Amino acid sequence: MRFLLDQDVYAATTQFLATLGHDVVRAAQVGLSQADDEDLLMVAKNERRLLVTRDRDFGGLVFVKALGAGVLYLRVLPSTQHAVHAELERVLTTYTEEELAYAFVVIEPSGHRIRRLPTQ
Repeated sequence: MRFLLDQDVYAATTQFLATLGHDVVRAAQVGLSQADDEDLLMVAKNERRLLVTRDRDFGGLVFVKALGAGVLYLRVLPSTQHAVHAELERVLTTYTEEELAYAFVVIEPSGHRIRRLPTQ
């Protein structure tokens, strides 16, 4: 799968996804370290990448402003990182990239919730 990682995503998560064989790009690598959230969503959508973030504000942008792009919202702390990574891997093996491209997924140590977006 193809991912764009927000600047707030831990380096360990970047390594974890790359180790699983995914195409991972950090926002800073493509000049987006200071980009606003709407721009990050648009880049992710245009490049057909899933946005990975720890910023809960993306829910409002995706649902209220209808800026549709697949978002994986990680509710993670350093102390819960291993459990969240295990759940993230479960999400990535359960759903296809196409399914995730039209979803907002909250990933927590104890599980995940997925909410489908309208297809565009």
